[in-house]
Amino acid sequence: MIPPTIVASRNDLNTALLSWRIANKSIGFVPTMGALHAGHISLIQEAVMTCDVVVVSIFVNPTQFNKAEDLAQYPKTLEADLLLLKNFTNVIIFVPEVSEIYQNNVLPTQIDFNSICERLEGKFRPGHFDGVAQVVEILFKIVQPQKAFFGQKDYQQVLVVKKLVKALELPIEIVACSTKRELNGLAMSSRNLLLSEQEIKDAEIIWKTLCFVQEKKDKYSIITLQKLATDFFNEGSLCLEYLEIVNAADLSPIKDWEEDCVCCIAAFCGKVRLIDNLVLN
Repeated sequence: MIPPTIVASRNDLNTALLSWRIANKSIGFVPTMGALHAGHISLIQEAVMTCDVVVVSIFVNPTQFNKAEDLAQYPKTLEADLLLLKNFTNVIIFVPEVSEIYQNNVLPTQIDFNSICERLEGKFRPGHFDGVAQVVEILFKIVQPQKAFFGQKDYQQVLVVKKLVKALELPIEIVACSTKRELNGLAMSSRNLLLSEQEIKDAEIIWKTLCFVQEKKDKYSIITLQKLATDFFNEGSLCLEYLEIVNAADLSPIKDWEEDCVCCIAAFCGKVRLIDNLVLN
């Protein structure tokens, strides 16, 4: 059992992984943007249980932020992150600079995501998924894992990454792990660090609304329930950006409850933008 190793360059990461590759051991990968919380830790725990060695990247990717102020305010807590990871074994922590990731200005592969990137987050954050796909492609090619672990909170991102892997024919299994929540139901997120105590309480309305949709789905049509859920949400103090019930496979509009579906919400709590979702049973 080997304590965590911290590396900052591609070469050092390759060196750290060499003996594992020679021994034909399985490599897991958990990409993060830091400001780690219990949700991230649960991904790493899942990876450690199913892979021989796990790479955890901590990299705030500038290309997926469509607003400079959003990038500027994103929490950066590297020292605390490393403390959270210190008790893991067989983990390599990859902490690259921007120049290390975006070497030689290599352009990303052009992939047809079949309009998944144009809906929900893609509609309100233009260019966001271009940046996500770009950095994930680069990281996958650097790490070359057998499995990569992502949180279900970023539901649309998981779909995009799965499409990316399929399009590039990468031999990587994407493992989507369930959303971890605070005691009040708020989805764990690095952005929660930016919320005041009152705002965390106010943000309960997101989870309450998702539960409202789950409870009422057998009583109303999709269109009616979206309207009722929006009204329910607006009884709170957050500013709703979207609330949509869509096809779980491609996020397209649905007409009836026969299809597998997911309710997705994005809203502002003060200046902090929060997202969440619930796959409807």
